[in-house]
Amino acid sequence: MERKNRTTVIFLAPYVLLFVTFIVIPVLLAFLLSFTYFNGIQFPEFNGIDNYIYIITEDDIFMKTILPNTLLFSFVVGPGGYALSFMLAWALSQITPKMRTLLALIIYSPSMTAGVAIAVVWRIIFSGDEQGLINSFLLRISFLNEPMQFLQNPDYLMPIMILVTLWSSMGVGFLAILAGLLNVNKELYEAAYIDGLRNRFQEIFYITIPAIKKQMMFSAVMSIVGTFSAGAIGVALSGANPTPQNSGQMIINHIEDYGILRSEMGVAAALSVLLLLLILGFSKFFQKILKEDD
Repeated sequence: MERKNRTTVIFLAPYVLLFVTFIVIPVLLAFLLSFTYFNGIQFPEFNGIDNYIYIITEDDIFMKTILPNTLLFSFVVGPGGYALSFMLAWALSQITPKMRTLLALIIYSPSMTAGVAIAVVWRIIFSGDEQGLINSFLLRISFLNEPMQFLQNPDYLMPIMILVTLWSSMGVGFLAILAGLLNVNKELYEAAYIDGLRNRFQEIFYITIPAIKKQMMFSAVMSIVGTFSAGAIGVALSGANPTPQNSGQMIINHIEDYGILRSEMGVAAALSVLLLLLILGFSKFFQKILKEDD
């Protein structure tokens, strides 16, 4: 092996080792276990596709509540957070560097906070007693006669979960878009205006978005993975697992239910595989939309 190639292999080896250990092997094991009955103690017994048939045809909660909850949450938080990331990043790219750095830090900081810490703050706001900020305000203006149990009410839990997640969704994807916007060649804008570009909307649509497609693709994938793998926020806000009438249950919660509480690892592994396929499907969809022109 040539010295140059040997150096490349040495530098790539740690990444490849970690990727295989923490990504490839767990995914492969989950795929294999999804075709077995496994209670975590005895050796797994092969049962074909029974776990998948059970999830789709016999698990009423999954088809009636878990999957719709996950899709609703992902369809609102994913595109909503993605659009919000782009708009905020674009707005920050238009101001001075010092103010941009300060505001970017403020906007990014909620995403660095642990989900439990976020829930503590929002539980104070939506607390079901008179001390809760929302209840206190509504009682003061006589909109309510008695405190409302926002986090225990199935009608309000999912909207609050979406609100909290959107608030904390300005993470790595937001920073990637901001970095992309700041590195767009300014001469492209000048040339475009000479060629007939008329306003900022056309500037964004014809110049900015095509110039940062890679960053937008990265942000889209991060958004998809984040929304589909969410679940802890509902439990943290309501303080119960399962959440009231399963109104905040997601696929992740269902996996924990089967894997940890019921010790049905085979079903939990099958749910993990279905979740992985959902994420891959939506990632491919975004790749097709944002595909670069060759």
